[in-house]
Amino acid sequence: MQPLLTSAESLVRDPLFVAAAIAAAAAILVAGLIGLVLFLIVRSRARAQAEAAQIEAAEAQARILELARLQTETAGRIQQMGSMLHQQHSELQRSVNERLDAVTHRLGQSMQATTQQTNENLNKLGERLAVIDRAQKNITDLASQVTSLQSVLSNKQTRGAFGQGRMEMIIQDGLPKGSYEFQYTLSNRMRPDCAIFLPDQRPLVIDAKFPLEAVTAYREAESEDARNAAAKLLRQHIGTHVADIAKKYLIAGETQDLALMFVPSESVYAELHDGFDDIVQKAYRAKVVIVSPSLLMLAIQVIQQIQKDARMREAADKIHAEVGHLMDDLKRLHERVLKLQQHFGQANEDVRQILVSAEKVEKRATKIKDVDFDGEEDDQLVLAAPFPRRVAGE
Repeated sequence: MQPLLTSAESLVRDPLFVAAAIAAAAAILVAGLIGLVLFLIVRSRARAQAEAAQIEAAEAQARILELARLQTETAGRIQQMGSMLHQQHSELQRSVNERLDAVTHRLGQSMQATTQQTNENLNKLGERLAVIDRAQKNITDLASQVTSLQSVLSNKQTRGAFGQGRMEMIIQDGLPKGSYEFQYTLSNRMRPDCAIFLPDQRPLVIDAKFPLEAVTAYREAESEDARNAAAKLLRQHIGTHVADIAKKYLIAGETQDLALMFVPSESVYAELHDGFDDIVQKAYRAKVVIVSPSLLMLAIQVIQQIQKDARMREAADKIHAEVGHLMDDLKRLHERVLKLQQHFGQANEDVRQILVSAEKVEKRATKIKDVDFDGEEDDQLVLAAPFPRRVAGE
């Protein structure tokens, strides 16, 4: 034991040993400090990483919360805008229906009033043209009923009654009552078949008797001698009849200067002009005019126009007043047509504005569907004024 202590003491007393021991202790201390520093560095890094992870987690949680909030706000806004859009759509539909009802009502009233006025004016014009329409219809009916007397009549009495009746029908259809008289008695006590009173109060005499037997005999002649004999007899009969008319019915100062001899067949009249022109010229010189049914109709039309002109001259003031009333009616019709045109123009403008509003609503709905709010200012503008207001008097 003693020798060991002595050795230790000797080592302690040895400076080299002491220096080595101190160096070793210092090395151990430096190693421990380095290890401590490394530990602290590793720990600080771990703590920094943990704090960074906590910060990132907090930021992520904050982002999630912010996204949730934005989603909630967006859903609320979409719901609010959908509610406002539905309300605007309902209001727009109600406004459109009210406006269309009002326009329809105004148009209906205007068209009804215009139709009524037009019908009244047309009725007045129709009444004034009724006489001309009746005369035209009668002329058309008579023209379609012209036939040969030879195929219709069988004896002299029937032919005379037919000629008288046809002449009376033409005159009755063409002239108003009071302007003619059948079997009128002249101052010489002669009674012609008809007398038509002209504006100078001198009657135009018409005789409806005609020697048709001679015409029938002339037509039925089979030989040249028989035809010549029938032609001679026809000239004699017509000449005698023309002389009787000129002697009995032409009275100077009382009747017209000429009289009419009515031939109730167009074919007989044409045959007289073709084969017996000398008889026609002789009748002209005796102031007797041979007329067919169509020529009598034409003469009646001329007489009717003469009487109408005379009545118009007598009633010039009344005609002037009627023309003034007609011009007033036309002026009112023109004004009402202009009003109707204005109503149609207003209706077209209303429909155009409705289409513009509908297009804007469709665009806004598309933006809401696509969650596109870049045009927020435009949306607010549309929400503030979804449709144009009507001005007073519109």
